[in-house]
Amino acid sequence: MTGADRTGSVHARHWTLDPDWVFLNHGSFGACPRAVLEEQNEWRARFEAQPVRFVVRELEAALDGARADLARFVGADPDDLVLVPNATTGVNWVLRGMELAPGDEIVLSNHEYNATANAVRFVAERAGASVREVRVPFPLASEDDVVERVMAAFTERTRLLVCDHVTSMTGLVLPIARLVALAREHGVETLVDGAHAPGMLPLDLQALGAGWYTGNCHKWLCTPKGSAFLHVRRDLQDATPPLVTSHGRNATRTDRSRFRLEADWTGTCDPSPWLCIPRAIDVLGGLFDSPDGDGFDALRAHNKGLVLGARERLCAVLGIEAPAPESMIGSIATVPLPDVADDEPAPSEPWLDPLYDRFGARRIEVVVGPWPAPPKRVLRVSGQAYNAPGQYELLARELAAWLAER
Repeated sequence: MTGADRTGSVHARHWTLDPDWVFLNHGSFGACPRAVLEEQNEWRARFEAQPVRFVVRELEAALDGARADLARFVGADPDDLVLVPNATTGVNWVLRGMELAPGDEIVLSNHEYNATANAVRFVAERAGASVREVRVPFPLASEDDVVERVMAAFTERTRLLVCDHVTSMTGLVLPIARLVALAREHGVETLVDGAHAPGMLPLDLQALGAGWYTGNCHKWLCTPKGSAFLHVRRDLQDATPPLVTSHGRNATRTDRSRFRLEADWTGTCDPSPWLCIPRAIDVLGGLFDSPDGDGFDALRAHNKGLVLGARERLCAVLGIEAPAPESMIGSIATVPLPDVADDEPAPSEPWLDPLYDRFGARRIEVVVGPWPAPPKRVLRVSGQAYNAPGQYELLARELAAWLAER
C-alpha cells in the first residue's frame, strides 16, 4: 500500500500551488505553471507599454500565431477556430445563434454540465422547442450504455445533440466519435462541450466532424484563466453568428473570411490567456519523456494512472466495484458516495456538502457534490503532473475515517 503523504511529485515545483494543500481538483479550474504565468506577465507588460499600437498593429498577428499552434494541437484548421474566454461562452455562442422553431427538439443527457443544460433549456423555452433528457446510468458497464440511450431519444423533430466529451460530475470520457457519426446519420448536428478534453485527450476535430466543438485551454492545457476555443465546421460558419456583434459586421477587408472578421474582435479584453497557449503546449509537452517523442502521450498516461489507482483505493474503502470501465476514464475519476443521511442537510451545490468541508479542514481539495440529485452524491478526483500517489492515500484514509464515524 502506498504511504499517505501530502507531498506532490517532483513536477510540483513547476506550479505555484500552496504546498500546504493536497490539491486533487485540477479539473474544476485548472492550475497554471509558473513559466506560463511569467509569459502572461510579459504579454500584459507589452500590451500596457503601448496599448494602441499593440491592439491595432500587433495583436491580430499574435493571436493568429496562437490560434495556429492551437489548431495543430487539436487537429483543426485555424480558420475554423474562434478564441473565447471559456467553454460556456462557446456553448452560448452556438445556441443563441440557432434558429429553432416550435416543436424542434434538442437531446442531451442527465450527465450534462449544469451551465450547458441551463443554456439549452433557456434557448429551447424561448423558441418553443423541447429538450429530451436521456437518462444514462452511473455506474455503467460500457460506452454502449450511452450510445444506445442517446440514439433511442432521436425523433424526426430532433435538431441538435448537445453532449459532453468528458462529463463533469461523473468524470466519464464519452464515445464522442460514435455519437457524432450516428447523429449525422440521423440528420442531427452535434454541439460538443469539450470543456475538459484539450490536454486530457488527443483531439482531431477535423476528423471528428462535429458541427461545433468548444473546449477550455485553462483546464488541462494549463493556460491562464479565460482561455478557450470554439471550433465551427466550415459549412456552418455562415449560420453561426458571433455572440457579440462588433466592428467586423461591416468590415470591408477581403483578406479574411466574413466569419473571421466577425468572430475575432468582439470588444476589448485581456488577450494574454490566449497568447499563452503556445507556451503552455511547450511546457506541458516537455514534462515527461516519451518513446515516440510526444510528451503529451506520456503526461496523459501518467495522469490516467494516478486517477485509476486512486479510484481503486477509494472503491476498496467504500466496498464498491469500479463504476465505469477504464476505457472511459481520462484524468478525472468519480466514485459514488453513501447517500446523505437523514439527519444531515442535503446540499444542493458541490461546495456545500459537509464532507467537502471536512476534507477542506484537513487541507484536501477534492470534489464532493450531489449527483444526480440529493441525497445521492459523488466524489471526484483529478490527476495532474504535480500529484503523487501518497496524496490519494491520504484522501482514502480520511474517507475511511469519515465512514467509520457514520
